[in-house]
Amino acid sequence: MNLHKLLATSTFRLALVYLAIFATSAFALLAFLYWGTTGFMAAQTDETIEAEITGLAEQYVQTGLPGLRQIILARSAESEVSIYLLANGDRSRIAGNLTTWPEGPPTPNGWIDFLYERPTPNGPVLRPARARRFVLPGNFLLLVGRDIGVRRQVEDRITTALGWAGALTVALGLLGGFLFSRNMVSRLDAINRTSREIMAGDLTRRVPLLGNNDELDELAKSLNSMLDQIERLMASMRDVADNIAHDLRSPLNRLRSRIEMALLHPGDPKAAGEVLEGALVEIDGVITTFNALLLIAEAESGALPETQGDVDLAGALRDIVELYEPVAEAKGLTVQAAAREPMPVTGHGALINQALANLVDNAIKYTPEGGVVRLAAYYDAGHPTISVEDSGPGIPGEDRARVLERFVRLERSRHEPGSGLGLSLVAAVARLHRADLTLGDAGPGLRVTIRFPLPRLSLRGARPSALPAPSAAAQTQSS
Repeated sequence: MNLHKLLATSTFRLALVYLAIFATSAFALLAFLYWGTTGFMAAQTDETIEAEITGLAEQYVQTGLPGLRQIILARSAESEVSIYLLANGDRSRIAGNLTTWPEGPPTPNGWIDFLYERPTPNGPVLRPARARRFVLPGNFLLLVGRDIGVRRQVEDRITTALGWAGALTVALGLLGGFLFSRNMVSRLDAINRTSREIMAGDLTRRVPLLGNNDELDELAKSLNSMLDQIERLMASMRDVADNIAHDLRSPLNRLRSRIEMALLHPGDPKAAGEVLEGALVEIDGVITTFNALLLIAEAESGALPETQGDVDLAGALRDIVELYEPVAEAKGLTVQAAAREPMPVTGHGALINQALANLVDNAIKYTPEGGVVRLAAYYDAGHPTISVEDSGPGIPGEDRARVLERFVRLERSRHEPGSGLGLSLVAAVARLHRADLTLGDAGPGLRVTIRFPLPRLSLRGARPSALPAPSAAAQTQSS
């Protein structure tokens, strides 16, 4: 992976920001630990010196300068850590384990930090010390202190340890940011690579999943679901194009043949009239197919010229029954309708009427002579519902989902006129209105039910819960 590209990613920059915040917090904590530890050790050294000074002061009060000299000689011989020096006015040593008086000005309260020579088997070495000086009566000088070499070593080790800890914190933070960024960038590269392959035309490509169910896996699942839907839509578009080409080829060929026949008999007005009448029929069929496709496309996209409004399903159902009664009577069918007012829904009236018309037209088309077509509008658990039943052959259960697709026609319906778009339009209208479309068995025949969502407001004071599904006895015969 390109290092420059990785370092330029927002993920790596974000990791650096978090590293800076974390490092600042860590350094503040380490500084607090350092100053707390070294301050405690320094205070402990000073307290020890003050305790020794207190003891020497008591001895000096009791025994005077000779007694002070004796106790300094004794303590100098016993301890290698404590430092004592009793000197006269010209700073010549009288007693103690320090050979010379230390140089340097003391603090106002008498404290002084200095280096002194300490004898060792390998020769004298310089050691750090801290002491406090006093001026005694008679111009004598007293210095009491301690060797702080061990303390300085501990402080140096703490400083080194804290420095390494800070460096390790920064190094691990950078490494973590690098690994995190590389992982993130690699997964985003996989998504981008898949997107480029899809844009190049390979719609079968999918974003790979790691299986750890993190947010990137969830994003990949959503993208893959979207790609599945796009692939299905593209396949559907190809099928629609193929079906349009197949279904329109026959009427266009017939239209061309009729025109050719008319051209063969230019002097026969009667033949020309018949050709024109047949051509009009074929053109009407083509226009009907395209209009159905446009309605389906508009319903599925939601891009409809009309706005939604209140639609009375019961009134729409009665209008459809009145429109198709003559057609049913001509075929020897009985149409029964059960509808109560009001039955309000919010939707597109023209599309709902077209869907009802398609259902009734199919029911009449596939119901044999002497059969019955039943229509009902009722409330199902408060949901406005319409149903259309027929006593025809019905649709097998395994084909009910397939017949809702465009241009799908079952084998036994091939002899009937139609384009296979009727139920597809009904399904599109149901989806547009968020309604449930169900194809069931009417025993015999097909029962189609459209169950709309719960209405937000009722028209004319209707109470949906008071209107149950109609019984057979409640149905009124309209034909």
